[in-house]
Amino acid sequence: MKLPNLFLYLALVAMLFNVVINMIIVSKLSRRGVKINIIFLRLLFPKYVHQYKKLVTQETGKESPLYYFWLVSINLALVLFVVGLLIKFM
Repeated sequence: MKLPNLFLYLALVAMLFNVVINMIIVSKLSRRGVKINIIFLRLLFPKYVHQYKKLVTQETGKESPLYYFWLVSINLALVLFVVGLLIKFM
């Protein structure tokens, strides 16, 4: 396996992990009574993540680990994808 492909595959895994985290956060927000706009979900998702963080912080006094999983996975996917492309085309 070539090195650029490895970075691109790892970026894909991070994106899939992020999708799972997105689904969990949306389901937890729905259970708490927050209306989710399914049509514009991808566009409004950062808003929903921050609403989730605020709700959990108010309820428990601590931030949810899901917020950090979401933040790390989306940034990791971006960085791995860019590095993979840079290595592939340089």
